[in-house]
Amino acid sequence: MKSVQHIRPTVIEPNGDTPTMRLFALLEVIAAKDQRYSLQSLVEETSLPKPTLHRMLQQLESAGLLQREVDGRHYGTGTRLRRLAEDLLLNDSHRGARHTVLKKLVEEVGESCNITSLSGDEVIYLDRVETSAPLRFFLRAGSRVPVHCSASGKILLTQMSAAQRRRLLAHAPLEKCTAQTHTDLDRLELEILRARKDGYAFDREEFLPGLMCIAVLVPRDSGPSNLCVAVQAPTIRANVEKARQWLPALNGAALALSRIDAGT
Repeated sequence: MKSVQHIRPTVIEPNGDTPTMRLFALLEVIAAKDQRYSLQSLVEETSLPKPTLHRMLQQLESAGLLQREVDGRHYGTGTRLRRLAEDLLLNDSHRGARHTVLKKLVEEVGESCNITSLSGDEVIYLDRVETSAPLRFFLRAGSRVPVHCSASGKILLTQMSAAQRRRLLAHAPLEKCTAQTHTDLDRLELEILRARKDGYAFDREEFLPGLMCIAVLVPRDSGPSNLCVAVQAPTIRANVEKARQWLPALNGAALALSRIDAGT
């Protein structure tokens, strides 16, 4: 009979040559997982002494890079850290190449297109190209829309577990932006499950009256993607059936964006 070997969990050590780099390494540990850490769980995760970790957490919290949860025991990413991540996405060296893909997509479908990312309970527009058609909705890069009433938000939420989605949406201000906005969590879950099955999501005048949208994920080789590409159009020119005809061009743009991010 073979003996059973107990495998110890991997311990991540936030190494660094200076105190600043060790703080940065601790941020990497915290940002790597979708969970909230307590002081004790970080001790177990990193093997650092509790007094050292407590001091590091206090420094990061005072700098706005981490924030303490309402229970006073758990820590999550702070506003300043999230803004830093968003600024990197908005201004990275791939932006020119992404913008070119977006312009080509607008030429193919004839409607405004945008690249978006999930930021908490909102979707942020990383880039946008407007159609030349006379009737259009102006939304600049940097604009934010609620996750629950946008096509991009729904397709990005498909990558979370049902428990993660429920936790995020249960604490989000589910504003009823239009008569078509879904604010019931069960109804939203059905919308998200349909989007996961289809591989695309719709906004049927849920954010702004007279505006519809279709969005797909930008694929990644491994792990979830926090990037998607979408087409928006006034309902006077487009409907769900027409939007589905854009899917080949939309998926082609998503693949091109994926290759840019992969450096291929």
